[in-house]
Amino acid sequence: MVFRTRESAKGATAMKEHYRQEGTNSRGETKRIPPPKEWVCHSEDGRVTVQLPLPEVTLLAEVHDAVEQFAGQVGMVIAKAVLDREVETLAGSLYGRGGADVPVRWGREDGYIVFAGRKVPILRPRLRQERHEVPLESYGLLQSDGRMQRAVKDRVVRGVSTRNYEGVIESFVDGYGIKRSSVSRHFVVASAGQVAELCERSLSGLALAVLMLDGIEIAGHVVVVAVGIDEEGRKHVVGLWDGATENAAVCKALLNDLERRGLDMGRKYLFVIDGSPALAKAIRSKFGSEALIQRCQVHKRRNVMEHLPEPLRSQARMQMNAAYGMESYEEAEESLRKTVKWLRKHSEGAARSLEEGLEETLTLHELGLPAVLRKSLSSTNIVESAFDGVRQRSRNVKRWRSVRMVRRWAGTMLLEVEKKFRRIRGHKSMSLLVGALRSGTAVAQKAVVA
Repeated sequence: MVFRTRESAKGATAMKEHYRQEGTNSRGETKRIPPPKEWVCHSEDGRVTVQLPLPEVTLLAEVHDAVEQFAGQVGMVIAKAVLDREVETLAGSLYGRGGADVPVRWGREDGYIVFAGRKVPILRPRLRQERHEVPLESYGLLQSDGRMQRAVKDRVVRGVSTRNYEGVIESFVDGYGIKRSSVSRHFVVASAGQVAELCERSLSGLALAVLMLDGIEIAGHVVVVAVGIDEEGRKHVVGLWDGATENAAVCKALLNDLERRGLDMGRKYLFVIDGSPALAKAIRSKFGSEALIQRCQVHKRRNVMEHLPEPLRSQARMQMNAAYGMESYEEAEESLRKTVKWLRKHSEGAARSLEEGLEETLTLHELGLPAVLRKSLSSTNIVESAFDGVRQRSRNVKRWRSVRMVRRWAGTMLLEVEKKFRRIRGHKSMSLLVGALRSGTAVAQKAVVA
């Protein structure tokens, strides 16, 4: 196999000699790069042909490893050729005579580039001009373009802990910089960028119809998250805000942040919340007392069940499910009122729990939406599903150091979960919801295939 690059013959010889040397990392530890055997270099018309023999493979199972090792060597050849080419462009040919304004070669020193998600030692060429170091642009790009941070972030969000990172990373070439402390630092940089992306991206181009608000508790800190659903049924993580508890101040701060980033305050939205009084209070203070709020029916059932003994829970659940499954708002409300009377005979706490905010659990019925769309929007399961992704991807964290760390992890994992979002069930009926929000009246029931 032949690899070609435009380079001087002497530069190719220096390249060959470099790979016979040993490099050291920042801690002084020796990291040997296995020298390719029997390199052949020759020049012709300004081109250098670098010929590397394919490794001998005795067993079929070794083919994959041999190819990866060879690919790693070729990658390092390319990096070295790029550096030497920039040196020749700036300083001219080796042993050539340059003017006073031309940098001069100043030997080589230990350095590194980022390759395959790790630091790989390399002898970088140096240039000086008037006693000042002349930086190589290509060296900076090969070293500090964020590839290591992205590689760390991609692996960590897929469940690789910082403790096990070194053991699972693919080893194309010998390298360093993948110890637990280094991986943690790289993830801090990458995740901070992810949170900044989430919290600063504009919302002015999103035609949102639904805003779902819910909070997740991590290590004693609460992060309130907003997920928006646009007019075509697509889901978007639109914001998050952290606080000690899920109180009205935190929720209002989140809504203010959405407004700052371009949320159209002149539109009407359907707000889906878990029943938290703080969330409802913040929404009404920001969007007025006429704001449409749908309380999560799943949370309502769960709260009622907590007040009942085990033998009565099954019957209470059946009655509530039957009421929420009815098409008419009047029929559903009447059925729930009957359930309240029945519960009062057995548990005053359960009856009061169901009675509190009862009408807000039937907002979708009042709008006259089809059953499939009602099922998608009658609970905060969409946000809860995103939270499950956050918990799953952060399960390897053993020590939460601060609220900033919680915020970074939550934002990074939510963006990762967002990549797998699909349109909601019943999205073909979203036009009915949009029409109801604009007109302020219930829509006529239509048979819409979702």
